[in-house]
Amino acid sequence: MPTDVVMPQLGESIAEGTIVRWLKKVGDNVQRDEPLLEVSTDKVDTEIPAATAGTLIAILAQEGETVGVNTVIATIGEAGTAAPSAPAPPPVPAAPAAPAPPLVAPPAAPAVAAAAVGGSIEDLRRVKSSPVVRKIASEHNVNIAHIAGSGISGRVTKKDILNFIANPPARPAAPIVAPPPVVAPPPVATPVAAPAAPAKPAAPVFAAGERVKIEPMTKMRKSIAEHMVLSKHTAPHVTTFFEVDFTNIARLRDKVKKDFEVKNGAKLTFMPFIIKATIDALKALPVVNASLDGDNIVYKQDINIGMAVALDWGLIVPVIKQADSMNLIGLARATQDLAARARGKQLKPDEIAGGTFSITNFGLFGGLTATPVINQPQSAILGVGGIHKRAWVMDTPDGDVIAIRHIGVLSLSFDHRIIDGAIGDEFLATMKKSLETTDFSGLL
Repeated sequence: MPTDVVMPQLGESIAEGTIVRWLKKVGDNVQRDEPLLEVSTDKVDTEIPAATAGTLIAILAQEGETVGVNTVIATIGEAGTAAPSAPAPPPVPAAPAAPAPPLVAPPAAPAVAAAAVGGSIEDLRRVKSSPVVRKIASEHNVNIAHIAGSGISGRVTKKDILNFIANPPARPAAPIVAPPPVVAPPPVATPVAAPAAPAKPAAPVFAAGERVKIEPMTKMRKSIAEHMVLSKHTAPHVTTFFEVDFTNIARLRDKVKKDFEVKNGAKLTFMPFIIKATIDALKALPVVNASLDGDNIVYKQDINIGMAVALDWGLIVPVIKQADSMNLIGLARATQDLAARARGKQLKPDEIAGGTFSITNFGLFGGLTATPVINQPQSAILGVGGIHKRAWVMDTPDGDVIAIRHIGVLSLSFDHRIIDGAIGDEFLATMKKSLETTDFSGLL
């Protein structure tokens, strides 16, 4: 019997996926666990393996289509089975009449709903939830905009809405009942004095006849854009900078890096040392590892470090879970493993979730420093600039001397609602001391 290939659920709050690319074509033989197609969601781009061995006899959803979880997207028959010739034509004529409208309709729904709510960034992130969540909200007459979302970019997850329905707020009707008393007296005088100005059309981003190339944003790029705007709108960002002398670490790396790679199967970069110093600073100043939830500060007991990884098609932040339980060797292996699997589209949804603090390295191309955007709902992010040889004034028992040292700039962007400037400076000062004075040779 043929085996159906269905769109998997790539995370609890994910209700649909977009087919990026089929890695096999109809008639190809596939092995069990061999990559079959690439799928993109709001959270991750990943390869989907074949659940069984055989021959791909039908592809029912084309590249670029967005389909719901558990929708049949292909069929695998026994090895050597010829692809049927009859079933292939029906999907083509049927596409303009039946399948096309459902596929076009879902993307428009969030925009309409967002407009009805009011169009603020906070409203947009809440309304743009999964179809499953919107269906539950409709069935229970719940306004999603009134629910604090715990999903990526603040989206309302299935768990959020079920908890809201099970434990409704004490005063749900107050905001809704308030408008009626205002309606009767004021409207008589208001229309005359305050006519609404016509909406100003948006200026075109290119002139007629200008040489341009237009490409639609990918699902991942849309998610990144939304997340960045949300973060800047939500948190008052402040960034502080510290220069750090990495000379002792640089000398240690030069001495042991070849043997380290042979022995441990991972390169010894500066990053494991930086993560170790970050963990020490987070333990000393727990509020930097916290998140804001309304009027409450949620102190995270686990230290889960997100590592920003630049991809050819976007940016992703895989997470080292319970990083404080790892030594330098474990951190070196974890950073390189996650980065490699991110670039190979092998990450699982839970490997990009649950971060409590993030690090981004913009020194890969020699950049001096930058002001990174906080990865919501976290409260801070560390930026690592390039580490360069510089002439550096050093204080010695015999007086000041100028020496060649390996100097790098660390930047910390933090949410000023819960982290004061003094705390941000103390955090980087703690890291600086750890990186400059710790004898890491005993930790390798």
